[in-house]
Amino acid sequence: MSEFIDVPGGRIGYEVTGDPAGPLVVLAPGMGDLRGTYRHVAPALAAAGYRVVTTDLRGHGESAAGFASYAVGDGADDLAALLRHLGGGPAVVVGHSFSGGTAPLLAAREPALVRGLALVGPFARPVSLNPVMKSLVRLVLSTPALWGVYYKSLFKGPRPDDFPAHLAAVKANMRERGRMAAARAMGLDTKPELAGVLPKVTVPALIVMGTKDPDFPDPRAEAETVAAELGGPAEVVMVEGAGHYPHQEFPAETTDALLRFLRQVAPVGDGMSA
Repeated sequence: MSEFIDVPGGRIGYEVTGDPAGPLVVLAPGMGDLRGTYRHVAPALAAAGYRVVTTDLRGHGESAAGFASYAVGDGADDLAALLRHLGGGPAVVVGHSFSGGTAPLLAAREPALVRGLALVGPFARPVSLNPVMKSLVRLVLSTPALWGVYYKSLFKGPRPDDFPAHLAAVKANMRERGRMAAARAMGLDTKPELAGVLPKVTVPALIVMGTKDPDFPDPRAEAETVAAELGGPAEVVMVEGAGHYPHQEFPAETTDALLRFLRQVAPVGDGMSA
């Protein structure tokens, strides 16, 4: 069942499943996606005894559109507000793609709220966009149809059987007023706020990357660079054959990696549930 919190400029939609007394795990999707991107992962985490929260990004899903800003720092603020609303954590935060930048920024700004990070295909460092790349980003994020074509292209492994329904939901959501503009603002964000952030993050971290992720010239090198720059212990798991969405392409392998990590940093029954 959807729930909502008010944040400056709008509201954020989220859903809670699993054991109310279990350790808190928050799953944040990437730009241009819905919280349903975790539909094959969240039930397994809940079944393992965790209190699982899936959230929509501002401007996406059931969250409001029309915010004044959609920068990576705004996403970190939204996650902080959500965690405080849920009892203050500490939580393990799972961030994919764009949220792979908001999650470490949150951990650096609000260390008391975070006990671990799992970053899936993360844009965890500042990015550079030359004029050609900016034009391409604007084009891809100009219409739901073009975004849908690009979204599909990021899958290099098998698409789940329910992928057509999920993609249709993504495109339908993007047709709502203000949502393409929100995604476009995120896509054009070069994330300067992430400069120097990773060394400040001292909680344990897991980086999950598809070996064929087309968003990075060398996915393994990117994952290992992020791990090396983090200020705490970090593990890299490469999902063979996956593109940018290993949690959809290879949900069993991704879930196994997440559960192994969770049992280390937030074991069920350790008395630190939110």
